Amino acid sequence: MIHLQIITPEKTVYDDEVEQVSLPTTRGQITVLPNHVPLVTSVEPGELIFKKHSKVATFAAGYGFAQIGPENVKILVDLAKEAEEIEEKRIEEAKREAEEAIKQKHLLSEEEYATAAANLQKALVQLKIKRRHRRV
Repeated sequence: MIHLQIITPEKTVYDDEVEQVSLPTTRGQITVLPNHVPLVTSVEPGELIFKKHSKVATFAAGYGFAQIGPENVKILVDLAKEAEEIEEKRIEEAKREAEEAIKQKHLLSEEEYATAAANLQKALVQLKIKRRHRRV
């Protein structure tokens, strides 16, 4: 078993033992099993999946970092929402707002544009996970 902690600026979202965890990194999705080689990696918006007692849990993850050791994984991200927690209408609105901001690129500072692009990417990830989970 691996001790998994998922932490956002607001709260600790998850803190328990799991069999395995898969997370989105800048080099693609990686899966961590017990006795994994120590690693620190950046986390990209995407699907965070872990298995406990043969049950699979899926979260939408934002930007952040993961510290991986042989017996633990600590994921620090700016977003971590379980598929059931994602409010599709609210995320659709956030997506529209980000798309509108990006269309106004010429009026935005580099920081404002980067924030809008990051918000759009996180909204798209949440919508993808929510819609995939709804179909199952």
